[in-house]
Amino acid sequence: MTVTVETLEKLERRITLNLSVQEIGLEVDSRLKRLSRTVKADGFRPGKVPMSVVAQRYGYSVQYEVVNDKVGKAFSDAATEAKLRVAGAPRIAQKDEAPEGHLGFDATFEVYPEVRLGDLSPLEVERISTEVTEAAVDRTIDILRKQRRTFAQRPASEGAAEADRVTIDFEGKIDGEPFAGGKAEAFQFIIGEGQMLEQFDLAVRGMRVGESKTFPLQFPADYQGQDVAGKEADFLVTMKKIEAAHLPEVDDAFAKALGIKEGTVEALRSDVRKNLDREVKFRLMSRNKAAVMDALVKSAELDVPKSLVDSETERMVESARADLKQRGIKDADTAPIPADIFKPQAERRVRLGLVVAELVRSSGLQAKPEQLQKHIEELSQSYERPAEVVRYYLSDRQRMAEVEAVVIENNVTDHVLGQVKVVDKVVPFDELMASA
Repeated sequence: MTVTVETLEKLERRITLNLSVQEIGLEVDSRLKRLSRTVKADGFRPGKVPMSVVAQRYGYSVQYEVVNDKVGKAFSDAATEAKLRVAGAPRIAQKDEAPEGHLGFDATFEVYPEVRLGDLSPLEVERISTEVTEAAVDRTIDILRKQRRTFAQRPASEGAAEADRVTIDFEGKIDGEPFAGGKAEAFQFIIGEGQMLEQFDLAVRGMRVGESKTFPLQFPADYQGQDVAGKEADFLVTMKKIEAAHLPEVDDAFAKALGIKEGTVEALRSDVRKNLDREVKFRLMSRNKAAVMDALVKSAELDVPKSLVDSETERMVESARADLKQRGIKDADTAPIPADIFKPQAERRVRLGLVVAELVRSSGLQAKPEQLQKHIEELSQSYERPAEVVRYYLSDRQRMAEVEAVVIENNVTDHVLGQVKVVDKVVPFDELMASA
């Protein structure tokens, strides 16, 4: 078969497909005969419906299916013959003119681009690192203590202070009028933990049980409640109860309560450090990987197939719609979501995917079985039963595909860092852990 491929613009190509009318007719007749064995019609026994009735009822739909199947196979054969790497689905349009006894179709499509990887050696990539200090271990243990704290009522003579759990009644008004969500009774929160706006939090400090207080509060312009955002309210607060927090001592009993097998403070600190080391490792990998990917995108030259960008944009829109639905947003299925806002990100994803794929192919950076095993074992260490987690991953094809993608990205990151000019930077532990 001789295939003529017409170049239209950059990655866009066109192939003309001619299908034999006779072959289409024979296939339609064959499918209608098979259909007649099972089709039902009033007045006829199953399998005894006349072909004329079957053809009248189903002829058009069967012919449509046959033509679609024939066009799809013809396009696949032509693309294979011409050794084309087709990107996305082709657009098929029937031609007005075709050789006698044939139906003609134009298949317009895009091909994958040639990816030209630039010289990586002149590029600079910042590689960050951090250290898990004893202070970081202490802060983590303090968090564990807070999670297991208890509260006891303060003496009536003492005012509310930092870390106390208070129970209050409050009512807010704007221009003398109550507003939705501005009133509550027996409302609890812990002072100093960011559960309330800072002005509210500061206002209740020092108040005693039975005391009432009025104070102004300015809602931020970006406050989630749009009805009150940027407005000033007057709040009346009455203190009902004050409870002081009591943190457990860091001792062997505390370690045992946390499930530490050895049941010692030393073992607890060791376990916390191990978990922090693992978390820091994954965060550093993520940050450094992002820096490498940015450098790769900038260094490579390629045309990006519009069809792939459109598909990725559509996928992102559907993902956003699913997220809205999960949050309980009304009419999430029909909510207007402009596709254009996702286009730049979609194009970058497609571009990066093509660049990474080419680098993996040209430099042999595919994931090795031992790398997959090692990564799964590292992931499993954050669970109570690591062996079960490993078996779960190994038995799930989709999970294994996700692991393979991560390992390949890590291989690419290590490869690029070995080629570029690396600028090492130490970042504070808190800064790394605070980053998204």
